[in-house]
Amino acid sequence: MTQAPAIARHTIAVLVDNEPGILARVVGLFSGRGYNIETLTVSETDAKKHLSRITIVSSGTPMVIEQIKAQLDRLVPVHRVADLTSEGPSVERELALVKVKSAGEKRSEAMRMADVFRARVVDATSDSFVFELTGASIKLDSFVALMEPLGLVEVCRTGIVALRRGGEGL
Repeated sequence: MTQAPAIARHTIAVLVDNEPGILARVVGLFSGRGYNIETLTVSETDAKKHLSRITIVSSGTPMVIEQIKAQLDRLVPVHRVADLTSEGPSVERELALVKVKSAGEKRSEAMRMADVFRARVVDATSDSFVFELTGASIKLDSFVALMEPLGLVEVCRTGIVALRRGGEGL
């Protein structure tokens, strides 16, 4: 009996020209082939050279990930594609804003949990908090899960940003 190839989560960084329509083309590449984007972040990284960096997290078999990288590399305004998951150690972080509405003991417990997770209070009213939290996605997932019984109202997450460790850039 043959086992199916394992599906793994990969973080892919793409350096592109900062021009209208490039993000739509990248997203279209994924949707047109039925690939899922788990998180997506985009930002201009070099204003003088008009370059942007797109960080995509997607899951697939090794063959699917290779197809994604090859197809991204063929897009005209793409300068470089790097699979940060397989090309060596990298640093990944995500930002979340978490709104919690609670009073009394639940309010105190939410503050204690925020302290444990090193979340910052960025807004407070008499009955709610907005916490800012950065870290690995699993840390954010855990914090959100703990806030649910304490009055979780809303969560907004940035998606993953990542850089390869060491002295080389993309």
